[in-house]
Amino acid sequence: MEAPNQTRVTEFVFLGLTDNWALGTLLFVAFSLAYVLTLLGNTLIIVTTALTRRLHTPMYFFLSNLSFIDTCHSSVTVPKMLEGLLRERKTISFDDCIAQLFFLHLFACAEILLLTVMAYDRYVAICAPLRYPNVMSIRVCVQLVLALWWGGTVHSLVQILLTIRLPYCGPNVIDSYFCDVPPVIKLACTDTYLTGVLIVSNSGTISLTCFLALVTSYTIILVSLRKQSAEGRRKALSTCSAHFMVVAFFFGPCIFIYTRPDTSFSIDKAVSVFYTVVTPLLNPLIYTLRNKEVKSAIKHLRQKQVFS
Repeated sequence: MEAPNQTRVTEFVFLGLTDNWALGTLLFVAFSLAYVLTLLGNTLIIVTTALTRRLHTPMYFFLSNLSFIDTCHSSVTVPKMLEGLLRERKTISFDDCIAQLFFLHLFACAEILLLTVMAYDRYVAICAPLRYPNVMSIRVCVQLVLALWWGGTVHSLVQILLTIRLPYCGPNVIDSYFCDVPPVIKLACTDTYLTGVLIVSNSGTISLTCFLALVTSYTIILVSLRKQSAEGRRKALSTCSAHFMVVAFFFGPCIFIYTRPDTSFSIDKAVSVFYTVVTPLLNPLIYTLRNKEVKSAIKHLRQKQVFS
């Protein structure tokens, strides 16, 4: 039971990735480079999609939204991580921690829902091509994007409410480099088992449900490809394989982290680095290196000296 004279924690202290100064400096350089490339790569996709008329299709509309979300998602955690790598004492205020937690889950949930929408888009395009223009009209695409942002906001608010309702009056050291629900609620001055179960029910259910929907969509697509021509199969597999790589890189860490109530492993930090730093960097690489239309559009814009 919480004592009446207990005071609320005003700041949290991160343990960060390492206490070794040399290793920290090396990680700072590597992650700074990765962050800059993430910003440049995703911005390049957004600008290319906006300025190239032939890319004004549902697939590339969703791709540009994915690039925007990746940029925001990475920006929520990486700058604070880079700051921590250069400081001996890594702190964050309680309010800033809650804000970071909110935006982290907002962008993460929005990306999960967007990847599911993108899988549905490919399903309709490949399995019902004649109905595609009507099913995936611009109006429908905009509505889907608005819906996923609404869903991400609701999910994030639920995470925030479950977190701030707990009393924080003692320990304030977070074994991570950013604020997330699992490590933060461990510091609460009360039993958090039920809260942990509710959080897993929320985050874990969203991740697993969307992942199963994605697997189902791609299974149906693969089965339907047997009826396609060789060229049709090649093009469809190229698009779907790139998308499925992105899905695997993002969903794998999310499912690993958010489907375990009140348990942690030593590998958690490495998994977190992968989906907050590496995945946003890989997404533009996957879609540009494996997509002839995007590469052609970038080359065309470069020739017009748009990026010079």
